[in-house]
Amino acid sequence: MRRTSSATRTALMAVLAGMVLSGCGVFQNERGQEAAGMDITMKEAAEKADAMLDSTMAAFVPEVEWTNDLTTAGDCDLIRYRTVMTIISEQRRGNFLGVTERFWKKSGYEIVSVNKDKDHPAIFARSGDGFAISVTIGDKGQAFFEVATPCVKKSEVPDPAVRAKGQDYSHGDVPYPNVRSRFWSTDSPVPGAAGSWTSRSAR
Repeated sequence: MRRTSSATRTALMAVLAGMVLSGCGVFQNERGQEAAGMDITMKEAAEKADAMLDSTMAAFVPEVEWTNDLTTAGDCDLIRYRTVMTIISEQRRGNFLGVTERFWKKSGYEIVSVNKDKDHPAIFARSGDGFAISVTIGDKGQAFFEVATPCVKKSEVPDPAVRAKGQDYSHGDVPYPNVRSRFWSTDSPVPGAAGSWTSRSAR
């Protein structure tokens, strides 16, 4: 269950639509040119999406708890969702997004767009082969990650092989974040942190 405002969801979908042109066998490369869909199956694309999410989750120290969420599939593409169950406080939100952005840049992803909305900030990035990855902060400090694939060969889509870190909500409604962290959920800013994530992010 995705808990962001309707206006925010509309904006997020518009960005994703611009990053991955699904249903027509093409996606945009780094120069904005159309390129042929990838010569892999939806199963292989789902596994790559899972690997992108796995490595992103591993970047957080201290670790956060998360659950696999919905998978949505189109004619030739799919979106994997992962929802963080650790509460990300407003004071630690900038740090959380900063870790994400730095890891994606280190992984070679292009930061395509940054939404600096106070309540629902988001980062959108893209891998060199056209996979779109994003993070959005929703209601009550809940972080949502998504990976959208380019157009690939149609096949069955398996469930994620990696089980949830913490309680598994993948087969039902995902509740609001319910795990408190001594680091991520605290109401005090990170000691010694200079400036905010939004002021340091891409303009």
